[in-house]
Amino acid sequence: MSPGAPILSLRGIRKSYGPTEVLHGVDFDVHPGEVVALLGENGAGKSTLSNIIAGSISPSAGQMTWLGRPYAPANPREALDLGIGLIHQELRLLPNLTIAENVHVGRYPIRSGLVDRARMNRDAAEQLRRLGLNLPATRRVAGLSTANQQLIEIAKALARDARLLILDEPTAALGGAEVDLLFGQIEKLRSEGVGIIYISHRLEEIRRITDRIVVMRDGSKVQEFDKGDVPVRTIVEAMVGRSLERMFPAMPEPKDEVTLSVEGLTSPEGDFRDVSFTVRRGEILGIAGLVGAGRTELVRAITGADPLAAGKVKLDGADITLRHPWEAIRHGIVLVPEDRKQQGLILDHSIAENIGYCNREAVSSGMLISARRLREFAAANIRRFGVKGTGRQNAGEMSGGNQQKVVLAKWLARDPKVVVLDEPTRGIDVGARSSIYEIIRDLAAEGRSVIVVSSDLEEVLGVSHRIVVLSKGRQAGILSREEASDVSVMELATS
Repeated sequence: MSPGAPILSLRGIRKSYGPTEVLHGVDFDVHPGEVVALLGENGAGKSTLSNIIAGSISPSAGQMTWLGRPYAPANPREALDLGIGLIHQELRLLPNLTIAENVHVGRYPIRSGLVDRARMNRDAAEQLRRLGLNLPATRRVAGLSTANQQLIEIAKALARDARLLILDEPTAALGGAEVDLLFGQIEKLRSEGVGIIYISHRLEEIRRITDRIVVMRDGSKVQEFDKGDVPVRTIVEAMVGRSLERMFPAMPEPKDEVTLSVEGLTSPEGDFRDVSFTVRRGEILGIAGLVGAGRTELVRAITGADPLAAGKVKLDGADITLRHPWEAIRHGIVLVPEDRKQQGLILDHSIAENIGYCNREAVSSGMLISARRLREFAAANIRRFGVKGTGRQNAGEMSGGNQQKVVLAKWLARDPKVVVLDEPTRGIDVGARSSIYEIIRDLAAEGRSVIVVSSDLEEVLGVSHRIVVLSKGRQAGILSREEASDVSVMELATS
């Protein structure tokens, strides 16, 4: 390599599936010690380009060079051996193996013909320390939080001594403290000359961590910024190809009457304790806090998915403390979970089937499902929520934003009184986020009570009338829209 040359260079990269071309002659470079943001809406071509670089798929045309030499990996293992690692947005850990076994999977250290477990555990523990993850390397992955599993995925990649890392939504499941730890590690890697391609829908992160921004739209590179500190509005307009008046829609004023109230809620495991608040009709109540504060555990308990040790849940003044999700559903309380792929959808079933499973009374004729009624009911809700797809299409074939709309559609078709949204825009592009925010606004305008849990502070500030802040399982405070700011929320969250 000549001085100043990129470690990775792509020229005229194209990719076609049959007659459909999804990448149109993309040029892309990464230099040593550079963090390049690769941005675009879902379907813009980011994942296709990343998978070409990582050896998962081959380009139809174009050339790549790596460290100054022609580069055409036949598979991901070959790319890894050459020093290029891709950390996927979707977790790919083996739950029944230990953290150390996951970090070293496929390349266990051997001594005298046997796996050297002492070395494997020692090396994995060092990677965990680098990321500030206080877990024993010998612990099984099963049961760990999404945030901890994401950090283990990152440790797994860092342990390979890669010269180039592709981070696909690495902070989607992380809170503020964990993001800071990750960014500290990225800074260290940058100083060591490691190149990083950083893919994220959290645009405020881009300004903090990246040196350069490449924007893709409809399979083409449409804009490149030679610095990372670019206004979010400018980035968004480049991504969607139009001017945006605002990120968040104006929220309607809530009514005075209380729909939902919780009193002294306490978890058996201590995830949260003595939490009390109310939600009015037409109000959007945000729940904020760092990862591990008990946000998800709290809303799961409110909706009957997890047990309570103490406290009451009241709907319209009547005690309905729930023991099963179906009790919540019968009372008109629905939960859109944080992990739509594992908990919200059956990915290898059709959109129509996923919508119908929660609305059997609307699609049944007697004891049997009516194919005609299912088709018509699904089509109506697909139109209502702007899902880009047909009822026959499998849910797993859709983008993250459209999958989330299907989860919303199947529950909102039941006409609920209370809608609980846990991380409603995680892993969703800016354009799809905007449509989700409009759905949230419309729910409030229709008089429904909405609870939004989000790790994205800008999001929870943008959509909420009031914000409950949790800190280490306790209720640190409730802020009005006028009182709430990134500073006031974080002060409570870290108290």
